[in-house]
Amino acid sequence: MKHTMTAILMGYLVLFSGSLFSQEKITSDYRIGPRDLIEITVFGAPEMNRKERVPETGRITFPPLADEIEVSGLTKVELEKKLGQLLGEKLLQNPQVTVSILEYQSKRVFVLGAIRNPGPYEIQGRQSLLHAIAEAGGLLPEAGNEIIITRRLSEGTTKSLRISVEDLVLKGDDSLNIPLQPDDIINIPVDKIVSIYVIGQVRTPGALQQIRKSNLPTLLQAIAQAGGFSERAAKGSVIVKRKDQTGRELQLKFDVDDIIKGKKKDVQLQENDVVIVPEKFI
Repeated sequence: MKHTMTAILMGYLVLFSGSLFSQEKITSDYRIGPRDLIEITVFGAPEMNRKERVPETGRITFPPLADEIEVSGLTKVELEKKLGQLLGEKLLQNPQVTVSILEYQSKRVFVLGAIRNPGPYEIQGRQSLLHAIAEAGGLLPEAGNEIIITRRLSEGTTKSLRISVEDLVLKGDDSLNIPLQPDDIINIPVDKIVSIYVIGQVRTPGALQQIRKSNLPTLLQAIAQAGGFSERAAKGSVIVKRKDQTGRELQLKFDVDDIIKGKKKDVQLQENDVVIVPEKFI
């Protein structure tokens, strides 16, 4: 189930990033900000062409025009119109201005944890959670079933939002595919493999394989994964050994026959539990 969910997520992300977020749409929606590198080209007037790194003030110097120009918060199309209007008023007749954004530096999110390429990523236009995960290469097989987004609020505090991968992708809850904001931290915690042992009168005794902390088995499930009871198993006297929070060892006894018959509830196992199925005496 775990690997199936990850595979479905990867396929969905590839489709998602390739269709809904084309580079053309991203670039047209993106609003210029500090540290972005822009290139201004004026058709027929190559002496006016220039590259400019937007300073923290959000205003650039453009030598053909005397005053500084406010560019922060504008899309490339809006800046093209603004420069064209200013040049048309003072210097050129029907100027044709093209603005290209060469480097996006002003709006970043950080993708961390069980992701193929962790690090900072630029927000280009309206970017969503799934798109950012796709940009970072997708989830690793050991990724957990939860995504934690930490966001800085305007008053300086932070808040965290936890999103279920299963609800977002397998159940298709689009409300969870939230739009990102600058400086969001997207963390995909590692869902570590843990140890649970089943020994004694089962068909394949030993450590259970590929048990993850987010999906611990019940007592019946663990016995089933160990091949089921052998013919000599004492089903009514199964023991679970575990340590409590102080490190003291506990021995819990269960009648699995009653669980199978529905007389008692199945038991949720914990990390490092040892299930002992004793031999019955005839």
